[in-house]
Amino acid sequence: MSAYERQMSGGTAPRRVFSLALLSALLCSTALVGASGNAAAFEIFGIKLWGSSEDEDADIVDPLRYAVTIEAPDADEDLAEKLENASALKDDEERPVSGSLGLLAKARADRDQLVAALYADARYEGVVTITIEGKPLDDLPPDAEFLGPQPIPVVIIIAAGPKFTLGDIRLEGDAAGLAGADFGLIAGGDAGSGAVLKAEASIVRALKEQGRPLAKVTDREIVADHATSTLDVTLAVAAGPVAGYGDTTVEGTEKVDRDFTEYMTGLQRGRQYSPEEIDEARDRLLGLEVFNSVTLKEADGLDADGNIPIGVEVSERKPRYFGLGGTFSNTEGLGLEGYWGHRNLFGRAEKLRIEGAISGIGSNEFTELNYNAGIMFEKPGVVGPASKFFAGVSTVLEHPDAYDNFSVKGNTGLSYDLDRQQTVSAEVVLDYSKIHDSFGKHTYLIASVPLRYVYDNRDSRLNPTTGFRALAYAEPSYDILNGAAFVKLRGEGSAYQSLDAASKFVLAERVVIGSIVGAGLQDVPANRRFYAGGGGSVRGYAYQGIGPKDADGEPIGGLSLFETSVEMRIAITDTIGVVPFVDAGTVSTNQFPDFSGMKVGAGVGLRYITPFGPLRIDAAVPLNRDPDDPHFGIYAGIGQAF
Repeated sequence: MSAYERQMSGGTAPRRVFSLALLSALLCSTALVGASGNAAAFEIFGIKLWGSSEDEDADIVDPLRYAVTIEAPDADEDLAEKLENASALKDDEERPVSGSLGLLAKARADRDQLVAALYADARYEGVVTITIEGKPLDDLPPDAEFLGPQPIPVVIIIAAGPKFTLGDIRLEGDAAGLAGADFGLIAGGDAGSGAVLKAEASIVRALKEQGRPLAKVTDREIVADHATSTLDVTLAVAAGPVAGYGDTTVEGTEKVDRDFTEYMTGLQRGRQYSPEEIDEARDRLLGLEVFNSVTLKEADGLDADGNIPIGVEVSERKPRYFGLGGTFSNTEGLGLEGYWGHRNLFGRAEKLRIEGAISGIGSNEFTELNYNAGIMFEKPGVVGPASKFFAGVSTVLEHPDAYDNFSVKGNTGLSYDLDRQQTVSAEVVLDYSKIHDSFGKHTYLIASVPLRYVYDNRDSRLNPTTGFRALAYAEPSYDILNGAAFVKLRGEGSAYQSLDAASKFVLAERVVIGSIVGAGLQDVPANRRFYAGGGGSVRGYAYQGIGPKDADGEPIGGLSLFETSVEMRIAITDTIGVVPFVDAGTVSTNQFPDFSGMKVGAGVGLRYITPFGPLRIDAAVPLNRDPDDPHFGIYAGIGQAF
């Protein structure tokens, strides 16, 4: 047995003291990988369009191929999968390393990765043995050369050992009054390195939430008792004094105003320190969309006034951007959009965005195309760091089945973040439109005041796995030309629940309810009524295809709406997912939903995960179709359905 193996197995000692820093280092260690240069291959969204692996390997010096075998006879299926995922040797098996030295370096780093995976699963007696060409890694000299036939055989043998649980838990110093169970440290509980590190961070956080920015762990003792397979944890914590914010200094700004950046943190000198406010300040600066990264650091000590100085480090994004996007449906045709924007127009994160879109391409030979264009402006921090002023002008020419519409709209308003999860907004809108629908041709000039409240605690805006989002919307409106007054109400909620630790199975649900009160159907402009059906609604049905229709079978919209959807988002790989779903919805001419006309659609979708959100393709069929409903619907776009 090598010295390394004796260290891992604990030798004959019944108890062994662990450094938590070692656990952390092993948990966070990364394997060495071969450098890559320009390759004669082309990929988009991670999909290789042309080129070969030989092209990619051309710039590797002295390429050496290897083959990996992993043996973990006493590991269960879940642990075996974790170990294989932790092995960079296995993950990069198809890519050669740079010579014998590269293979040695990769194997040593891989061993650390596997040890970290064992510690994360509370396997503190685990032994990792790696052999190359049949020789143990620790017996190989630093300049060993592997001259045998390629691929060079690499064997990883892992004896996982028993799974440890937590034993004696002791919190000392200023943490003595805290209960370890409140932080997941409880006898018989999870002893994985990640759980211990998380508990330590949570204890320090709890003390910092008392306004003590210098709280830290001063001593720790982690002891593995092999006789009982338990892990004893002793942590000593010093809280430090309560303090306020000192000076906030900003580094890294170039085109963004430095004083404005400091102002947007919202950290007022002298106010009591709060780690939650530090997090909010970081999120607020990132939300400006002018920075690639934002780091806030507390100083190591207090200033002369007993306050904690805060350092802000940022790196800026390119101010200008542009892009193209598209959607497709066999019932709605192809839609294309383009946009150009500036993130930092006058140096204080002012945004300007110009966009245009065309849709309905190819839906059928008789359908006119739909066009829209707009220009939008935003200015953050107008009445405090949590506020944002916005204004815009847009024009629309559209021809859905329900109506023909030409409109020009202007709006201006203000939004305010109550906290990290809650946002309120109010705006004033003036909308001039000419609409031809089942009730004839009409001209409207609508003045309205949309009011919105949003609660959002999802873990991700692009691809959430936990949390929920709720929206409440009210829009009092008055038709200046025709004298009608009405209020449009809408409530929406979506919830996300991960069914396993790795979030490979995520249950997503959505409910929408809406009502228009104060006016009859004919007095409400057709483009403001409720509709259902299509890719963003009830899939399997035509766009606006659900609800009341006129004598010609064309939708007329309604005064009330109800929709609901359920999806099971299943991750097949890190980038590929499958999503079976069921949607249902109804539209009624009554002011409250009439569930007797509920339409249901079901189908399955494919997701490809990209940094800017999932690419989505859905196929659905109507389960209770009418004769004029399509037999199926296919939809493609960017982002989850909800």
